Amino acid sequence: MEHDQTPQASQQPIKRTVLDYDDIRKMIPYFDGKPRLVKFLSHVLALDKVNWIHAHNCDTPGVPFVQGLLKDLNITIELNNGQVLDHLPQGGFITVSNHPFGALDGIMLIKLIGERRPDFKVMVNMVLNYISAMRPNFIMVDALASNDPKRRAESVRGIAEAMRHVKDGHPLGFFPAGAVSKFTWDLHIEDRAWQPTVMRLIKKLKVPVVPIYFHGHNSLVFTILGMIDWRLRTLKLPSEVFRRKNDTFRISIGDPISPEVQSRYQSLDDLGAFLRGKTYEMKKWK
Repeated sequence: MEHDQTPQASQQPIKRTVLDYDDIRKMIPYFDGKPRLVKFLSHVLALDKVNWIHAHNCDTPGVPFVQGLLKDLNITIELNNGQVLDHLPQGGFITVSNHPFGALDGIMLIKLIGERRPDFKVMVNMVLNYISAMRPNFIMVDALASNDPKRRAESVRGIAEAMRHVKDGHPLGFFPAGAVSKFTWDLHIEDRAWQPTVMRLIKKLKVPVVPIYFHGHNSLVFTILGMIDWRLRTLKLPSEVFRRKNDTFRISIGDPISPEVQSRYQSLDDLGAFLRGKTYEMKKWK
């Protein structure tokens, strides 16, 4: 089977901006009818910069877009155990990662795996899906869809697409927390418990799992905003991206975990705790 095919282009045309006035007023109805306030906040929150950098690179969607974006931001990546990336499993496999940044981790994940396997896709929520130039490498689900039949149906389609993608021999990435890392009771910033929905998919697919740990976290202000309202945190994401311009990120790659080892963990909670533990055990940089 051929595994190096490029993901099909998104069915939707690529929107040159990430978040514009219409997106923001739909997300937060308070801003409806206040375009001047939105324009001011777009400058303060660096939305205008994100929209520019997206427009600058969006004519080459997918992995080339990610490469261009990281180049424009002058971001450097350091790897621990990076040789695993040169010997990735053949056919379908899964990556599981912590989610400390909310956007840059998804971008860097697509660079790391997508450069070696252009057929790599990541299951993302509606926030990352605003980055339309990355949709060739996205499978979208909506974590807030439970009360909306239309959005729930879109999520069901996304899960079915994810299953089909792996069964057809392609790799798939998960951020199993389904949300950006936040404060724990002892004031560490970590993922919440990894979600049973993702563990159920992993158990069904029975393919190797590669754990990937992103070192670091967003600013304290971002984390506190997330405790108030997820939408405020979402609007802060662009400035978090530009705060890390000219920065170096450290990423640790774990050895693939075979389906046989995974099968030792019968319950979804046990499997989630095991995979989360294998990811977080890489927290100490070697």
